[in-house]
Amino acid sequence: MIPVILSGGSGSRLWPLSRKQYPKQFLALTGEHTLFQQTLQRLNFEGMQPAVLVANQEHRFIVLEQLQQLQLQSQLLLFEPFGRNTAPAVAIAAMQLLAEGRDELMLVLPADHVLEDQHAFQQALALATIAAEKGEMVLFGVPALKPETGYGYIRAASDDGSLPDGISRVAQFVEKPDAVRAAEYVQSGNYYWNSGMFLFRASRFLEELKRHDVDIYDTCLLALERSTRDGTQISIDPATFECCPDNSIDYAVMEKTERACMVPLSAGWNDVGSWSSIWDVHEKDGDGNVTKGDVVVQDSHNCLVHGNGKLVSVIGLEDIVVVETKDAMMIAHKDRVQEVKQLVSQLDALGRCETQNHCAVYRPWGSYDSVDIGGRFQVKHITVKPGAQLSLQMHHHRAEHWVVVSGTAEVRCDDKVFLLTENQSTYIPMTSVHRLSNPGKIPLEIIEVQSGSYLGEDDIERLEDVYGRNTEPTSVVTR
Repeated sequence: MIPVILSGGSGSRLWPLSRKQYPKQFLALTGEHTLFQQTLQRLNFEGMQPAVLVANQEHRFIVLEQLQQLQLQSQLLLFEPFGRNTAPAVAIAAMQLLAEGRDELMLVLPADHVLEDQHAFQQALALATIAAEKGEMVLFGVPALKPETGYGYIRAASDDGSLPDGISRVAQFVEKPDAVRAAEYVQSGNYYWNSGMFLFRASRFLEELKRHDVDIYDTCLLALERSTRDGTQISIDPATFECCPDNSIDYAVMEKTERACMVPLSAGWNDVGSWSSIWDVHEKDGDGNVTKGDVVVQDSHNCLVHGNGKLVSVIGLEDIVVVETKDAMMIAHKDRVQEVKQLVSQLDALGRCETQNHCAVYRPWGSYDSVDIGGRFQVKHITVKPGAQLSLQMHHHRAEHWVVVSGTAEVRCDDKVFLLTENQSTYIPMTSVHRLSNPGKIPLEIIEVQSGSYLGEDDIERLEDVYGRNTEPTSVVTR
């Protein structure tokens, strides 16, 4: 069995903690490890092969770093230039496997869900395997225990004897309902939440996709043929993939096929898709509050208060979510946190950068954090990982001053190469060709002061880059 992990979502309903360039699957929201890492860890049992990962090209280095942190290897990494939903992502993974002469069962999993009961998950998977090996297309349904309006629902059909005990045909897929309909579904006892997890053979999925959505099938096949490969990494051809219809597995295949069936999954599943979900999965104090960070709560009940640096204090609140980050704060009633997604769309329309990146921006060599900015200056805190280096570059509109806070810096400035240690500094004139490297064994930290007429991240001419980014648009990947 091959797990295919889909890691392309933006997690906009968890803004301001989740941002487009660093979405929720790469955050440690429910424990020591990120949701992406937890998904990988729960697949560490006999019979499960290393994962096939499908992710956005912009998240390539985050994926590789989080794999390295767990000392895990994937057997294949498929990088999309942009998202086209789950059906194309799974189609390209299946096509690549078949091109390699393989036709195993594919366990399709989102990278950003929580499963608390590993044993129950493996039991449901064993039951689903029986059906999938007979050509069925299995999805996992979570018993609907409360009227949740943020999930899609599945109605199970009556047992007709065509499937093993415990497995049902799918009678109906239902969109996210309003509160009244959701309560009716829960009361009926015959509805399940759609977990977005599937099990089927690669060839079966492609056969059904070709029958029910040939446009996706043909476009994905052509996009894969035109893609580039470097070892286990495949970068999907953007020009072709742009023409691919945007559609989910549910709409493209599962709602149309006659082979859809469902296995119940009672394993403490949560899609962690909203701030109310975060409240659900965390331990609460005696007043029902969930707090994280430097938080003081007084006379408040059933609240989620998430601090990220500043002292956050609340008084007299009930069922309220407060999330603080360095550059943004979001406050909402817990019953309306699904609307955060619309808020993010509104901020995007206003051109606000807070939906894209945190103040801390992550790069393959490390990260930088914007400390202060004015009309003709900007101050950044830069951290470079041991052995890493930034691109060889120049700026046309700004000069830079570097002060080493800790570690050792190797600096190239035009034809000079020299070392700087703690409390030493240097000046990088405008238009000088320069590079910052960390030759040491500990992280290098510097304070960078930029000064000039234009301080945008697109004021860069990249001349050489060990991460292969000098061919990419500077508006997408910088430094």
